Amino acid sequence: MQAQMEHTQVDSPPKEVPENSPQKKHETLEEMLSRHRKEIAQLQNKEVALKKAAAKGSKAEQKAKKKQVEDDISQLSSKLKESHAEELASLGYNNSNDKEKEKSNLDNLVKAIAGVSVASQGDPSKPSKTVKRREKRAQQEAAREQRIQEEQSNMVSDRMVENEKLERKLEPLGLMVNEIKPDGHCLYRAVEDQLSLLSGGSSPYTYQELREMVAAYMRKHAPDFLPFFLSDNMKEMDSDNSLSERFEKYCREIESTAAWGGQLELGALTHCLRNHIMIFSGSFPDVEMGKEYKSDSGVTSSNPSIMLSYHKHAFGLGEHYNSIVPNVI
Repeated sequence: MQAQMEHTQVDSPPKEVPENSPQKKHETLEEMLSRHRKEIAQLQNKEVALKKAAAKGSKAEQKAKKKQVEDDISQLSSKLKESHAEELASLGYNNSNDKEKEKSNLDNLVKAIAGVSVASQGDPSKPSKTVKRREKRAQQEAAREQRIQEEQSNMVSDRMVENEKLERKLEPLGLMVNEIKPDGHCLYRAVEDQLSLLSGGSSPYTYQELREMVAAYMRKHAPDFLPFFLSDNMKEMDSDNSLSERFEKYCREIESTAAWGGQLELGALTHCLRNHIMIFSGSFPDVEMGKEYKSDSGVTSSNPSIMLSYHKHAFGLGEHYNSIVPNVI
């Protein structure tokens, strides 16, 4: 029977708003930057949805579909970057590759964010404190916008290389990536997905319950985590708060916000669940957590391993975790 691969459709970016429309005529820079961030997030969510849809069919079909998704997302990402650069240029910021102009361009963006005309040379007298405060806030916002632009330029190629390496690692094991929503809860959602898979039904814990378990475990076993917490938070050593207060704040953020989870949280999860956790990566060596809970019988045992993947270049705004599942044809 001849199988025909469905072409994965990717919506085109929204049509360009006419120059004389209210949106372009009255949009402030702050509103523009906010919209840019939303459009980047929408593209990331679209990529996750398309990858999920592509994970069907034979291995050859899946590979072809994933390649199509990568190509389409790469094109959309480039178009989005160009569109953002053009819009920023209309406010006095030019995304030039000329290093000599880079500082001037950034200064222009800072002034635009601060509400200072970039075309006006103005009075050379000393700026007021209000203007200084505005420019300081604008400097931070401009630096963030520039980082986003730079990351967009690099993330597509880095992501493709990382994904290809990970696929080559997983394919001989009969495994594949199950995409998880990139919303800050990705580590806990990925573990929840694994628990659902291992139980053959619904997970015994939601991602929010996993967060609360991790925070409670870290509080109870604070001496085990404080040395690592301290090394990861050296930049806050000049804070007026004590180490215990900063650690408590960290635990509160785990249980009550969408704070991204990492090595400390993985260490707590493996003990909370009493499960071995295997983390695959296309950028780094694989990592095992909770080896004392590892069963010699592997995935067929009564206590199989939780399998995750770590992606350094998955998205331009941060790192990401996915769930690793059997590649069933």
